[in-house]
Amino acid sequence: MQLAHRIALDPTPQQREYFRRAAGTARFVWNWALAEWNRQYAAGQKPNANALKRMFNAVKYQEFPWLVDVHRDSHAQPFANLAKAWGKYFKDVREGREAHAPTFKKKGKTRDCFYVANDKFSIDGMSVKLPLVGRVAMREALRFEGKMMAASVSRTADRWFIAFQVDVPDAQFHRKRTGHGAVGADLGIKAAVTLSTGESIQAPRPLKRALRRLQIRERRQSRKIEAAKAAMGLAGKRVPKGTRISKSKNFLKSSATSARLHARIVNVRADFLHKLTTRLCRENQAVAIEDLNVSGMLTNEKLARAISDVGFYEFRRQITYKAARYGMRLVVADRWFPSSRLCSACGWKNVALTLNDRTWNCCGCGSTHDRDLNAALNLKRLATETALPVASASSNGAAAAGIAPAVVGEVTPVRHEAVSKTARGRKKSLRTCA
Repeated sequence: MQLAHRIALDPTPQQREYFRRAAGTARFVWNWALAEWNRQYAAGQKPNANALKRMFNAVKYQEFPWLVDVHRDSHAQPFANLAKAWGKYFKDVREGREAHAPTFKKKGKTRDCFYVANDKFSIDGMSVKLPLVGRVAMREALRFEGKMMAASVSRTADRWFIAFQVDVPDAQFHRKRTGHGAVGADLGIKAAVTLSTGESIQAPRPLKRALRRLQIRERRQSRKIEAAKAAMGLAGKRVPKGTRISKSKNFLKSSATSARLHARIVNVRADFLHKLTTRLCRENQAVAIEDLNVSGMLTNEKLARAISDVGFYEFRRQITYKAARYGMRLVVADRWFPSSRLCSACGWKNVALTLNDRTWNCCGCGSTHDRDLNAALNLKRLATETALPVASASSNGAAAAGIAPAVVGEVTPVRHEAVSKTARGRKKSLRTCA
């Protein structure tokens, strides 16, 4: 099993300069390889990443002598990354999914990062020795023990990080649960997550809190760009393609300030989601969530910002990989499962329910339901009926003892036909209120 640990670095000014050059080298080689790939493909040839790498290695020090000052890993890995990107593109085309071909990377518009092979670095407590720059201080020690697979150095705002990929033994990969219940989790905007226990968890909404400050800083950058255009005689005109606008020192400082604020927003959201998903996986042996069409929901311009601020997709991604670590069964309800419309008490379906209805009364049994809590209760029943005997601590001694059975840690997609009966065994009634 492989795990990654991302650690903040404390580089010297000279080391920061090398990191910038190494990241720029990786970006340059990617663009060179992609341009050559496109040229060969247009000529009717069949480009190959390994062949492109051999071609580049034959001429790189003659045509690009500045590459001597950067370690070879920075200008070798982009070819493997390009092959992987084209492989994903052609796979999506074959399977009929929306496909995106690799694109060129522009400085300032893409993430700065470069690769380091596992035999080119060594870790000693709170520092890592990297090629050509020597020892770089780390903010914390590596928390995993195992075979080192690779590392990558990347930049977020004005901070540099190193991510280690470690192949750890199974005993270290799996974590022990503290609870063995089953819970339904309904994602929303008013409350980030509503649990079937009745608990409503609010999201920090870091973008909403920082939006005013962000707008002010972005306007400052925009004014500096307009001033630079005016100095070039392009005030009120469209900048011709290929024309570079000079960036002042004040613009770079303003840009760094905005980048730090963006990084803080991301960190606050990630911290909330990590703590929430870890808690759900640690305290339960079965969790049911909905298969939300997040990309489709983001097309709603009135809700897109609020949905992105909560992080629906990131919640799904984190709880999926953590389920395997904690031996938890993740049950994913079908996209059309009517979790909010079904009465959690009798199974009657409210076909007239709209998004504006936050509470509704059941015509079958007279119960009054909160929309989000009712959906969570239906998801809990789905998890219990689908994941049994895993979801029942009393019927699974191994799970109750905290030992993950062979079937746990899997993502179980469930269609709504799988729960066509209520908890009392009666068929659902599809009638509407008179």
